[in-house]
Amino acid sequence: MSPKETAVKKRKKSGMVMLGIVALLYLITFFLSPETGKQALAASGGVLKMIAPILLIVFFLMALLNTSIDSKYIAKHLGKESGVKGWLIALGGGILSHGPAYVWYPMLSEMREQGARDGLIVAFFYTRSIKLPWLPLMVSYFGLLFTVLLTFFVILSAWLQGLIADRLLSK
Repeated sequence: MSPKETAVKKRKKSGMVMLGIVALLYLITFFLSPETGKQALAASGGVLKMIAPILLIVFFLMALLNTSIDSKYIAKHLGKESGVKGWLIALGGGILSHGPAYVWYPMLSEMREQGARDGLIVAFFYTRSIKLPWLPLMVSYFGLLFTVLLTFFVILSAWLQGLIADRLLSK
């Protein structure tokens, strides 16, 4: 069995273990306090409703990635030799992405397995702190100069964090 197959099998097993633990905790909660169990289940359903559209988009992108983009393409545009283009894709993608960060984990993990650099993934996550819809509000509270400088320094820091990650995590 290849290392990639072993990692996938291990990930599936850990996911099933986590699902089992959560189900067991819900059962215990229902047994000890049915009302609290109902409230917890309702809260979980609310969270699922909120993230379902984003999850669907990410799953669609993962399916598109798996069917139409091969590992050579990812390695070329986001791999070790991607250069400035890879940084622009990672930084811009992070700024444009929406929703909770954890919904992006499966797709980014898949891209990493196909050759995307760790530093670019770090930069993507770091620039997610820039929220385009909130920039006008930020300008109204703090002014244009502050907003531009903060955004610049977040992007610069994302790039530096990515460089550090590349150095520390290079294989």
